[in-house]
Amino acid sequence: MPENGIKRNINIFRPIPGAMTDEVKVIVLLLLAYLFAVVGSQMGIWFLEESLHGFWLTDLFFFNLPIHFWISGQFIPLLFIILCLLFNLWMDRHEIRRMEGTIRFRATGRKKGEVP
Repeated sequence: MPENGIKRNINIFRPIPGAMTDEVKVIVLLLLAYLFAVVGSQMGIWFLEESLHGFWLTDLFFFNLPIHFWISGQFIPLLFIILCLLFNLWMDRHEIRRMEGTIRFRATGRKKGEVP
């Protein structure tokens, strides 16, 4: 609990105005992109199986795996890792911009932008 006795309840549904609202927007966009990829890939696999009698699913191989298995078992988890990487890169860039003017990012005795 903070020193002044006020309890702060911070969560994704009630973000702190300012920087946290941007973070929540990016999280929601990435989760929607992942949901679209998961549902879209499964619908695409189902459509290929039903429309062409599984022709593409049984004859196409990628890394010695059937294409539908590779998309479901390898690509979707890889996409999640890539989206997490993008989120972390965005957060690093966003935080550096927000904290650029603070004293802790500058060595004492140097002016902003001065290189040693």
